[in-house]
This record gives sequence, structure tokens and C-alpha cells, in this order.
Amino acid sequence: MTQTLASASDTPPAGSVSGTRLRRILRNVAIVSCAPYLSLKVAWIAGSHLGIPEGSSLLEHRTGMAVANGVTVLMDGAVIVIALVLTRPWGLRVPAWLPAFPVWVATGLLTPIMTGFPLQILVKALGGSGNKALESGREPFLDEWVFGVVYTGFIVQGLALGTLFVLYARDRWGYLWRGRVWELPVSRVGAAQRATAVAAAVLALFPLTTHLLWACGGTAGLSAGRVADRTSDFYVLEAMYVVFLVSTVAGAWMLAFRRGRALPVTVPLALAWTGSGAVACWGGWLSLAGLGVEDIAKRPTELMDLTYAVHMIVGMLVVTLGANFFAERTGAARPPRRTA
Repeated sequence: MTQTLASASDTPPAGSVSGTRLRRILRNVAIVSCAPYLSLKVAWIAGSHLGIPEGSSLLEHRTGMAVANGVTVLMDGAVIVIALVLTRPWGLRVPAWLPAFPVWVATGLLTPIMTGFPLQILVKALGGSGNKALESGREPFLDEWVFGVVYTGFIVQGLALGTLFVLYARDRWGYLWRGRVWELPVSRVGAAQRATAVAAAVLALFPLTTHLLWACGGTAGLSAGRVADRTSDFYVLEAMYVVFLVSTVAGAWMLAFRRGRALPVTVPLALAWTGSGAVACWGGWLSLAGLGVEDIAKRPTELMDLTYAVHMIVGMLVVTLGANFFAERTGAARPPRRTA
């Protein structure tokens, strides 16, 4: 969804983005919400053990930890840049991919946390299993308070940044998703979209099967360490992956085959945008995280790696479908050129 989506004549005045108090407040909230995570990461890079128990595996590889923390500092710092792009007048003049791609990545990384973390708390409150490391006497990965502080900050970031992007996108590209699904034209581009949607649906069957198996208590394909560390948090996350895969395929299917004809176009677009970001970005994140694991018992199995790889493929297929959809809509919305 990173095509140039509007011509200069379609761009609204700069004041329409930055001229409201709500947007300024949301921008400040998004920036301030980065502070807890950035502060912890900078402290860890500087050598602090704040929130890291003695004996944690994080302390075994200090160089790798410093590099990983440096990368995540840059990622979270990008939130500040995005918040400025979405609220300053010059943000409407940048190429479409500049705000769209990083916000898609942010959506993919933050949405599972925004939905999964509250559900994990709720399940624990209802009697779900807790930290296996504490129960077995092993040192936990991080102190419990770290997750509460960091994930709360992520949720605030996601809400503020998501609202800002919706307002920004409405100003810049709102004309592209007006109307209902049944009003979408059928064109030659639609054939490519249908083929892409079918490919994504077929491929999604594999990770859907593995996540359903693991969410229901199955252990086939899981590493020994993952089996031993399963808690209610694990089952919540597996169920969330199933939801996002279904959302991704459903959004792509509705756009490509014009299903859900009475629905506003924003519904399949939101499903495809959020779902594709979640499955692609978390598939990539889990794949990268597995590369640094030296303990054979905790290292991802081949089936786990394949599941995460197919995640990425499905997400990229659907976001490509979305890019084609917007390119088609942009071309249709532009007035025909006059000929002499």
C-alpha cells in the first residue's frame, strides 16, 4: 500500500492536518509514550541491569544484547518521526510510501500487543497459568513490572499513532475508500487481485493449522523449551495469530472478489491492512529472534521457522494486493487528460 496515492491537486491544505488541538495532543501523547521503552533500552545499552534479574539469559550475550537494543531504540524512535510527519503541514507533501510503510509496520507490530496483552491479563485474572520460570525456580527473562510498563507504553503509542494516521489518511486519501464494496468496479487489475487473494488464502492454511494445533494444546513441531514454558500467555498469542490470519485472508477476499457487498470499503481495507501487518511483521520478528538462540532446546524447530516464513509471505501478498487496489482506485479517480 505504498503507491503514490494522490496527485498534487488532491492534496488538502496543510492546515487541515496540523491545525486542530486534538492532533497536537495525540502527537505529544505518542512522543511521550516512547519514554519508558527508550529509557529502559538506553539504560541496558549503558550497562544497567534495571528490570533484568541476575541469571537472566539476557546477560549471557552482552554484545548481542547491545546491538538488539540499539535496533529497537531506532525502531521506537521512528515513532516520533512518524508522529511529526502525520501532524505537520509538510507531511502532506512527502511521497505516499514515507508515512504508509512505517505506519503499516507499526500497525503490524503493535496491534497484537494492544489486543493480546489485555487478554493475557484477563485470562490470568480468571485463573490462567503464570510465569513458569518463577514456578520452577528458574530465573525469569525479565522482571514482571517491565512487561507492564513497556506494553502499556506500546498500547498508548498504538492508540495515538493509529488515530493520527486515520485522520491523516482521511485528509489525503479519503476519496479512495468512499462507498460500499458492491460499488467497486470490476477491472483487469481485479484478475491479478483475485489470483493474489487465492494464493494468500491457500498459503495461510498452513500457519492456521499449526497455530490452531498449538492453541488447542498440541505440541507437534514445538521446541522442547517452548513446550516447557507454555502458559496461558502462550495460548492467548496462538489464538491471536489465528485471528489475524483469518482477518488478513477475509479482507483480501472481500476486496478481490467483492464479497460483503453491503459493507463500507473501509471494513475489508482495515482487515487487510491490520491483518497483513500483524502476520508479516510478527512472522519476520519471530524469525529474526530465533536466529540468536543458542540453546538447542529453545531454538525454533524447522516447523516453527516454516510457519513464521509463511506468515511473512501471506502478509506481503495481501499488502501487495492492497497496493494494486489503491493504484487502480487512484487511476480511476484522476480526471482524464485533455487532448488537443
